[in-house]
Amino acid sequence: MKLTHSKAVALMIAITLMWSIAGVVTRQLESARSFEVTFWRSFFTLVSLLVILPLFQGRAVFSRIRHAGRFLWVSGVCWSVMFTAFMVALTMTTVANVLVTMAAGPFITALLAWVFIGHRIPGRTWLAIAVAGIGIAWMHGAQVRIDAGGSQLAGTLVALLVPLAAAVNWTVVQRSQAHGEKIDLVPAVLVGAAISSLLTLPLAFPFAATAHDLGLLALLGLVQLAIPCALSVVCARVLKAPEMALLALLEIIFGILLAWVGAGEVPGASVLAGGALVIGALVVNELMGWRRKT
Repeated sequence: MKLTHSKAVALMIAITLMWSIAGVVTRQLESARSFEVTFWRSFFTLVSLLVILPLFQGRAVFSRIRHAGRFLWVSGVCWSVMFTAFMVALTMTTVANVLVTMAAGPFITALLAWVFIGHRIPGRTWLAIAVAGIGIAWMHGAQVRIDAGGSQLAGTLVALLVPLAAAVNWTVVQRSQAHGEKIDLVPAVLVGAAISSLLTLPLAFPFAATAHDLGLLALLGLVQLAIPCALSVVCARVLKAPEMALLALLEIIFGILLAWVGAGEVPGASVLAGGALVIGALVVNELMGWRRKT
């Protein structure tokens, strides 16, 4: 699939819209909860990718997975953590809390790359990390004051595993390239879905999902995860990394709006204020970096 730049931008916007439906769809579930939700979404993602991957890369992709090196399997474990933590967090706290917490991912990635790979962090990025940290602290501090049972804060901490695993995943990809082993990310997603399904299956019993729930979770597995993950790899061949990072922020905006309109989940003032700091810091950092490269 060959794309022009403008078509790649349009496709990336569509991808972020597909990513963003997880929150509002989860709120429509009747009986499925917690690890059962995670299991079914990961299972349907796995089934979808088993069909999609041969269409994109041919049947030889399965042979490449079997003979892949350790880096692909480590990446798969990272994906499984991301899949599991994301859906569990959505069952514990608001969509806005989860998405804003995930927005800190690029900064966590920069810090891990600095520690483990030796990537230099520009001064503007250090400032952006500080501002984003203030935003996250603002959001979490307000939750500590108003969340007597601690469930909202616990959900946000579970959501923090998503950007942490994503940062480790990116670091693994960079290390693999340094060792001459390039990871194909879409097969790594398939491995992650398989691991997530296996690990959450025992925790999902007894099954409570209705046929309505299974239909929605199949929708998430195919439309919210499998298809956009495959298409994002295509977009990454055309768009620069800063463009991808900026366009990916639309998932947060779309996700909060969909949960607001479709599930009546109004984001709190502290989430909006903290989220504005995090997103603003990321946008300014990426734009400044883009301008210096061009």
